[in-house]
Amino acid sequence: MPKRRVLFLDRDGTINIDKHYVYRTKDFEWVPGIVELCRAAVAAGYELVIITNQSGIERGYFTEADYAVFTHFLRNSFAEQGIPILDVLHCPYLKHEDRKPSPGLFLRAAARWGIDMTASASLGDKPRDVEAGHRAGVGRNYLLSTDAESPLATAVVADPRELIAEL
Repeated sequence: MPKRRVLFLDRDGTINIDKHYVYRTKDFEWVPGIVELCRAAVAAGYELVIITNQSGIERGYFTEADYAVFTHFLRNSFAEQGIPILDVLHCPYLKHEDRKPSPGLFLRAAARWGIDMTASASLGDKPRDVEAGHRAGVGRNYLLSTDAESPLATAVVADPRELIAEL
């Protein structure tokens, strides 16, 4: 069986506008261009996996149940756009081997789904997202930012649509 090619996506600041610890569906707002990028990725043969730190759970800002409700809503929001999500993995802890910039969640996804990491790509809005993907062996790691840099990033983009040609 051939290995899967995946576009790994961070959540807050990459999929939805980061409004600090988003967990209520009423606070959800798409990052401009992310839906178009995800559609193009799926059309190009990528599957989508969301990898997200969610320390708001350990900090007591919201619960695992709140997170689960929001994740269900997010998956349905993608489905309404015709975009399937293979998996969503999160780390609720402040100190843990799965918390980015550690590669734990990426490696768990790779083992669970048989992902070809070198043929895959990642997109996140923080240098720690890029570092985690790089450390996990993801072939191309992009930083979505207008004010941050990362020496590990394949490229820094201001709009997710800039990556469509890269797929």
